[in-house]
Amino acid sequence: MAANDITSYPKEKIRILFLENISDLAVKNFQRHGYTQVEKITKAMTEDELIREIKDVHILGIRSKTQITPKILDAAKKLQAIGCFCIGVNQVDLEYATKNGVVVFNAPYSNTRSVAELVIGLSVMLIRRIPDKNKAAHEGIWKKDAKGSYELRGKTLGIIGYGNIGSQVSVLAEGMGMKVLFYDTETKLPLGNAEDAKSLKELVGKSDIITLHVPETPQTKNLVTRSLLKNFKKGSILINYARGEVVDLEALRDAIVEERLGGAAIDVYPWEPEKNGDRFQTPLQDLPNVILTPHIGGSTEEAQQNIGEDVSNKLYSYLEKGVTFGSHTVPGLSLPPAEGAHRILHIHKNIPGVLSEINTELSNHKINILGQYLKTNDEIGYVVLDVDKKLSNQALQLLREVKSTIKVRVLY
Repeated sequence: MAANDITSYPKEKIRILFLENISDLAVKNFQRHGYTQVEKITKAMTEDELIREIKDVHILGIRSKTQITPKILDAAKKLQAIGCFCIGVNQVDLEYATKNGVVVFNAPYSNTRSVAELVIGLSVMLIRRIPDKNKAAHEGIWKKDAKGSYELRGKTLGIIGYGNIGSQVSVLAEGMGMKVLFYDTETKLPLGNAEDAKSLKELVGKSDIITLHVPETPQTKNLVTRSLLKNFKKGSILINYARGEVVDLEALRDAIVEERLGGAAIDVYPWEPEKNGDRFQTPLQDLPNVILTPHIGGSTEEAQQNIGEDVSNKLYSYLEKGVTFGSHTVPGLSLPPAEGAHRILHIHKNIPGVLSEINTELSNHKINILGQYLKTNDEIGYVVLDVDKKLSNQALQLLREVKSTIKVRVLY
């Protein structure tokens, strides 16, 4: 079975739509494997625009701006998978995607290094008060002064969220001679000489710089409140390159104005413009020793290439091989191609008796199952069946009629 001839569905009929200026590597990856209907659009789409566009789309690629709602998923009758070319998947209604049997992938590790390096760079700039000196120089004012300017070496970095990015920041910070404290809701193995703080209050009270690396959940919304900011070490610095809802920006502004905090770097906001050039406002504008960036923590050429390659490979592997490892909706399975058989993918509601009904129907019609694999989560089950080539069309029709079927297709 040739690698470029696995799927039985005509590749020229598979429509692939990439939004938000996804890396050209993703486009080329599919084109290299013979897919001709690959469209790339530089902007996000509104709900109404995507509802009109998605009815014939099999594979959809998005970044963080496009919101995938139940209305969009209802209109996506042919949609097999969504690739989120970013770290998060909160822009997709995962519960509804699961019910519709739509596989959702992302790239949780691909821009880790980009964010981690920038956090260290920001730490240097802020602890040296470079933003203020830079501003003065641009205004024609010579401000050569060592007051309030420090080295990173010997200082304490507090990391809230010790996951992929947080732990990478930890390693880089120790390389700069910093002491590292971290706090995470889950038990994590420290890297290097990092120490686990027992509470947020302890971490912020001991840290010279605090950096956030947490997901956006109901539990992390306004994690850094006016009350918590009162426990920050006087003159400390806050960096948020995680999620926009995590910090109370009005409270942060007051803490900086009152000189309880020595500065901040913010990349993500509760509200962000839809496109480049749009007007942007935040309470943190025009404050001393504050760096504001437009959600570019992971925006490097290397990161976007890594993300484009990672997510497109996952989409391709699902489309051609039925591989679902890394999916946030369909249970993870990875199987080698089976010689001398046709493979059928069956996604169904996870209720008792479905697998028994599948086997009974195929057995009653004398269809031999050469291989069968099942994996479930709380909502759905994913069955991969290898059946006799001569009877695969009949098997496909029988599987479509099985109660609780969500999606079924012949892979090859």
